[in-house]
Amino acid sequence: MLRFRLGGIPVDVHLSHLLFSALLGVLMVRDMPALNPTTLDPSTWMLDPSVWPYHQLQSPGGPGYGRTAMGVALSWMLIIFVSALVHESGHALALRVFGYRPSIELVWLGGATRPNASAPIPWNRLVVVTAAGPLSGLALGVVALLLRQYGVSPDAQVARFLLAWFFVANLFWTIFNLIPVPTLDGGTIVSTLATRFLGKMGFMGAQLLALVVCVAVVAFAVVQPAPVLGLLFGIYGYQALRLLMATSRGELKVSSGVAPEPLVRELQQAQEALAQGRLDEARQHGLAVLEAEACTLDLASRAHHLLGWVALKNGQGRTSLDHFAQVQRRPVETHALAAAFSLLGDEPRALSLWELAWQETRDRTVLHEFAGSLIRAGRVQQALRLPGVDPEAAFTCAGRTLFIRGAYSEAARIAEEGLLHAPVARLAYDAACAHARARHKDDAMRMLHRATSLGFQDADYAASDEDLAPLHGHLDFEQWLMGLHKSASA
Repeated sequence: MLRFRLGGIPVDVHLSHLLFSALLGVLMVRDMPALNPTTLDPSTWMLDPSVWPYHQLQSPGGPGYGRTAMGVALSWMLIIFVSALVHESGHALALRVFGYRPSIELVWLGGATRPNASAPIPWNRLVVVTAAGPLSGLALGVVALLLRQYGVSPDAQVARFLLAWFFVANLFWTIFNLIPVPTLDGGTIVSTLATRFLGKMGFMGAQLLALVVCVAVVAFAVVQPAPVLGLLFGIYGYQALRLLMATSRGELKVSSGVAPEPLVRELQQAQEALAQGRLDEARQHGLAVLEAEACTLDLASRAHHLLGWVALKNGQGRTSLDHFAQVQRRPVETHALAAAFSLLGDEPRALSLWELAWQETRDRTVLHEFAGSLIRAGRVQQALRLPGVDPEAAFTCAGRTLFIRGAYSEAARIAEEGLLHAPVARLAYDAACAHARARHKDDAMRMLHRATSLGFQDADYAASDEDLAPLHGHLDFEQWLMGLHKSASA
């Protein structure tokens, strides 16, 4: 991940953004030879086949082809990077004007701007912030067009190529983003305005409009054919249909968009409780927000995000995913989704998400969760080859998820396997707890003695540990505790 600051705004560029922009660059190199000089009007203002790079790309293997192809691919990476950054910077600068402290992430072929607001953004500010992104991109495109027409020499072929495609890419991206479908800026603007002035019926009307648009585009994609476009708008259409049906059934409450101050305070109390580990209190406040008649769509989305994290910390993978699925207009953290799937036992899906989360964050906690997922999938050597991985932490993460799921025998096996790579007291003690929960008392005692030999000496902690409760009254356990107490007092 590439990290930098743009005028005080933190920017994270994920690996996926670079990979997808490079892929698009390669595809453009492949498709440009189709611009045949014998069939294309040479007077075309931008796609003149007699200039760089169109002329050079007509003859693969010819002189200068490789250098030109590389230049085109890198040019497209630059166009996508700058265009996405300017678009998200438009959102971010508008947020800064309103006093928020935003951050930018560039992911896939676009990005996301997090407002990092402690309370829902008022509807009028949300419309301005949302519109600022496409308008910034359009402004970039217009500037590029003016520079191409009046600012560079006709002989500056590389500069003219770049400026021309900067204009086209940003014009296309602006129009595309303003299509009124969910997740796009146009959908957010239309939905926010319709909800503000027409309430629930306005919100449903916005989703119905989005559904009609998506059906029309999918039909167009079938006729053309254009499978990627059809798939994309099929997903958008499904999201609009799901919102429409949830609202009509009363599962999604929609109000005028003005968040009542008491509910805002309720959500803030829930967030504070979650941050301090008071999960039951956070859950109660979050549910109170959802159940309130005056709950807005933005408040409901934030409450579901919070309740998803509460469920995750309580080890409830399915409940967590159910809440995350109802989060709108804000991204759900990749590592949160990965943890939820791990708790469900869906390790193949969790593994790909953990890998993506590690690539996005480069956080060591995420690294060891990724390694733990690999270990649970039976890929121990691959886990231990990850750069900077600590075997003890990796096996601890692998076993903890199994323990939370109630797979105690498997958790014990993982911890014992970890002792082969990291002979430490913590893993031995974890194995003992898992064996005790599984009612394998002899194995639990074997691991407790192993933990002692590796340096474990906290008799008071072991005596009060609920995981070892099945061993209470067991002669070997009581003698082991007595030995620890004597060692501590000696």
